[in-house]
Amino acid sequence: MRSMLAGFTTRGRAFVAAGAAAGVFGLGLGQRTLLSIGGVLIILPVLSVLAATRTRYRISWVRTIAPARVPAGHTAAVSIQLDNVSRLPTGLLLAEDAVPYSIGSRPRFILDRIEPGGSRRLSYPIQPDHRGKFAIGPLHVRVADAFGLAKVGSMAAPPCILVVTPAITSLPHSALASSWLGEGDARASTAAAAGEDDVVPRAYRDGDEFRRVHWRSTARYGELMVRREEQRWRDRAVLFLDTRTGGHGGRGPASSFEVSAAASIGVHLAREEMDTEFVTDAGKVTAPGSFEDVLLDTLAVIRPSRNASLGPGLAQLPMDASGMLIVIAGHLTASQARELATARRASGPAMALLLAVSTWASDRPGSAATGETDEASRVLTAAGWRVATVTASTPLTLAWDMLNRSHRARGEPGPPAGAGAGPGADDDSPENGGPGAGTAGAPAGAGANR
Repeated sequence: MRSMLAGFTTRGRAFVAAGAAAGVFGLGLGQRTLLSIGGVLIILPVLSVLAATRTRYRISWVRTIAPARVPAGHTAAVSIQLDNVSRLPTGLLLAEDAVPYSIGSRPRFILDRIEPGGSRRLSYPIQPDHRGKFAIGPLHVRVADAFGLAKVGSMAAPPCILVVTPAITSLPHSALASSWLGEGDARASTAAAAGEDDVVPRAYRDGDEFRRVHWRSTARYGELMVRREEQRWRDRAVLFLDTRTGGHGGRGPASSFEVSAAASIGVHLAREEMDTEFVTDAGKVTAPGSFEDVLLDTLAVIRPSRNASLGPGLAQLPMDASGMLIVIAGHLTASQARELATARRASGPAMALLLAVSTWASDRPGSAATGETDEASRVLTAAGWRVATVTASTPLTLAWDMLNRSHRARGEPGPPAGAGAGPGADDDSPENGGPGAGTAGAPAGAGANR
């Protein structure tokens, strides 16, 4: 009886209640006509439920989400194909897909009839505003009668996972100057650099340069021999993200928990074909798959840690790395900055985006507390780091360009002509005390937790 009542729609329950009331009044007043009307009002929903439960047909399903991983604020398309694989046509079908309320309302569909062997495709867009992993589905399909008095439900199309990554900003290639990555001559290493005895020569070929002729091997073999061709070293980088709760300010999506910057920089490094590792204050992040996939899947669900120190993560930095070290750090004391500076073991450049945390917690995002990052910036700069202090109001591209400009202003080799160096690089750099020295800004809107 309880399952039958659960099969009634609101209209069906109203019919049953009206029928019961008419029956009571018919008995009390001795009106057989009213009693008959009450009986019809009760029996009709019951027959509708029985007819719906006796429906014998099977529905197969295929669900797709394209793309299965989408940045926050972008749109993904959910598509469900329902196929009637039975020999009977379906009746009226009511379909409702389960979508988390935090990212949208539940879409509902009415399917009039699916013929035997027929199919119907249901599709709708979804635009999540914050990062995370969300279960889309299951799809609940209910069989309804023509009068709308009964509906018997079943579940089809179990849920699929939609991964919503932080918003990703496209960074220009010019920001990765040649000397940062070791491109060109700095990127290659000749085998002869190890010494004459370690050379593996090969026979001379037309077009080889005579400066690479290995005379000892030439005398030994009686023909011109040259040193082995230069071997390319794959560029390496470490991306370090500070996730300490005490190192950040603000709440929710408006906090300084800067995973959007980490996602943008990490994706940029991956698409520059760099061999990159991702480390947080909790340690190294390892998982099967490409670096870009692992990074985005991790940042989609990462939460602030309870660590008070960067030590556990800094201890996981590679011992023998010879590449870039990029750190995105919250509030750092002078001692924490020294700990970070001494943890650098690589011979390549080290860069730090220091977050002016107060700008995420204040009513005026562009104004930072006086001297908030001065001590940490001074310590890291003295240790040879390239530092940019970022606020909550300026795009990440400007912060990235500030690191590039400060790199050139220090007298290090810059990118070749036409590489897109920012204007006024020598005049505006923090080292020269130019306008806005040491402040470049963080991603606009800083939807750090998005």
